[in-house]
Amino acid sequence: MDIVHQTWLWFLQADHWRGDLGIWHRFGEHLYYVLISLAIGALIAQPLGVLLGYWRRGAFFAINLFNIGQAFPSLGIILLCIMLLGFNDVPVFIALVALAIPPMLTNTYVGISHADQTLCDAAKAMGMTPLQSLLKVRIPLAMPLIFAGIRTSLLQLIATAVVAAYAGLDGLGRFLIDGLGQRDYPQVIAGSVVISLLAVGCELLMSQVAKRWLNFAIPTAG
Repeated sequence: MDIVHQTWLWFLQADHWRGDLGIWHRFGEHLYYVLISLAIGALIAQPLGVLLGYWRRGAFFAINLFNIGQAFPSLGIILLCIMLLGFNDVPVFIALVALAIPPMLTNTYVGISHADQTLCDAAKAMGMTPLQSLLKVRIPLAMPLIFAGIRTSLLQLIATAVVAAYAGLDGLGRFLIDGLGQRDYPQVIAGSVVISLLAVGCELLMSQVAKRWLNFAIPTAG
């Protein structure tokens, strides 16, 4: 219980919340890595997933190609990219984007390719063009899986962005790395708590966004 008390006291110290080394600043840095990586990954994965799901050509090759990124340790990718590109944020983004793409790509592909064929045939019988059928039927029907892929990628990025600190960069992972280096275990626990709260908060937020969006989008498909 002593370590719990020490961690509580660590949170109560105002200096741990302010400045470039404080929680709020590290929190912003962590979100910066996560949200930029998620946006870049979505810009690649979502259109590609829709195309592969609709035409179903080359899907097996493309999905497995991107899944290779999950087979390599993120820290190894970061260190390799630092050697090639120098010490900056680019190596972190390369590793995080490689991690973010597979869940979104796979879920989007499955959602589009397995859309209810009866509804798709009905849309065609009503005179919809293939593009109209895709936009008004297939994509709305696929939205639950698409959102699930985004949520999975987001949670993975929140956890994995911690490795940026191993490469000497910033974010909430600094509390873990610096705390271990200094044997400041309350700092390590506090950093873990903040990261966990961020993950839970983002999960709840995405759940509400998905629920509201689906309530709006799914009736349109009917």
